[in-house]
Amino acid sequence: MIVLDEPTRGIDVGAKVEIQRLVGELADNGLSVVFISAELEEVLRVGDRVAILRAGEVAQTLPAASLNPDTLMALVAQPDLPEA
Repeated sequence: MIVLDEPTRGIDVGAKVEIQRLVGELADNGLSVVFISAELEEVLRVGDRVAILRAGEVAQTLPAASLNPDTLMALVAQPDLPEA
């Protein structure tokens, strides 16, 4: 497994596309990749599944193909649910 935290932050568009291609190639070859990005469009473009974390725990995991930037933002912006 490899964890990439903002690997495309602050680089030009050409380099960003190349990094995204390489990440896809690694995943296609069986490597697990955790790709962290503040850019929601990038998360959906690169990822297969999206995990939403709250208070250090996975709150939801959804297929990236079922989301768009607006639905993802709505999920991320949901307030924490009160504990039972």
